[in-house]
Amino acid sequence: MALLEVRDLQAGYGRARILFDVSLELAAGEVVVLAGRNGAGKSTTLKAIMGLVERRGSVRCNGKRIDGLEPFEIARLGVGYVPEDRRVFTELTVAENLEVGRRARRPQLPAWDEARLFALFPNLAGMKERRGSEMSGGEQKMLAIARTLMGNPLAILLDEPSEGLAPIVVRQMAQAIAQLKRAGLGVLVCEQNARFAERLVDRSYRIEKGRITAS
Repeated sequence: MALLEVRDLQAGYGRARILFDVSLELAAGEVVVLAGRNGAGKSTTLKAIMGLVERRGSVRCNGKRIDGLEPFEIARLGVGYVPEDRRVFTELTVAENLEVGRRARRPQLPAWDEARLFALFPNLAGMKERRGSEMSGGEQKMLAIARTLMGNPLAILLDEPSEGLAPIVVRQMAQAIAQLKRAGLGVLVCEQNARFAERLVDRSYRIEKGRITAS
């Protein structure tokens, strides 16, 4: 059984339809890349899975239908989401941002705590008391992922994790995603950077004009 299963997903904004019958699967311990140009529908696919836009179709997590649920309910069931614009709490410190995301561990996966997250993202370890507003874009992106992991998700959706990052930070991000895979998480990544994606991918889908054109 797929950890995350999407079937015939349609979504849009008001009268503007963006996705047309998108279907994909994600297994535990797998990295799947959703590739495509700007405006192809990558980000909308992640938002539709999370219930952040109007959508039709079937979305299942561990076999349970989640397409009728609110975003917070989907998150509680184990689907984490890191948007492209990060959305860290800029007035809170790194430690406070992490605490906001804390949820109980899930029996089938090892728990994420501060020590484990600082090992995953060493850059954050020395800035626990730094406010989000005082961090670079790359540091904020690491913090956004770490905060999501504090919720102990089964699957994590990453929107353009390498965009705008310095090459050394891109390498660190790739290493972190590889560690998430080894920890047993399913990782669905929207990504334009082909070289970055090739370091990670088990499988990929290509989306063009809101339709899956290759897998």
